[in-house]
Amino acid sequence: MTAGADRATIAGLVTGAEGGRIAAFLRDGATGFALNPFPDTTAGAARHTWAGQAFEFPLLGIEAAGLSCLLRALAALPASEPLARHILKSPAHTCTVFLTLAGGFVGAVLHGKPGVPLPPAGPEPAAGGSRPRRASPTRQLDLFADRARA
Repeated sequence: MTAGADRATIAGLVTGAEGGRIAAFLRDGATGFALNPFPDTTAGAARHTWAGQAFEFPLLGIEAAGLSCLLRALAALPASEPLARHILKSPAHTCTVFLTLAGGFVGAVLHGKPGVPLPPAGPEPAAGGSRPRRASPTRQLDLFADRARA
């Protein structure tokens, strides 16, 4: 699964508190796979790298989504656990996704450049279902109805 993974497949695997925002970014047409010189890594190496990023991002003014979930997931894995890393980019944002070699989702981090806000989470579902509600017809209230009769 990891060697030929596509954006939609990876987006379908994303879970977590900020998974909706990350999945929307992955599905966006402006997002594409980036150069990934080291696609194979371990949970220990990823934990070391992203623990450092968790410290540096706030100092540099970089917003991130999914970082705390990724760090919890990596902490639960043995340090020697092999992982596949996918890097996806748009002009202003980068998303790094970690999968097990069997294709299971471990975690993902979406971040921008310093001072650049994260992209929106995507369209919110309509309240009460997917169909738009029609306004019920209303009758106009005649404020002077009683005075006209007098």
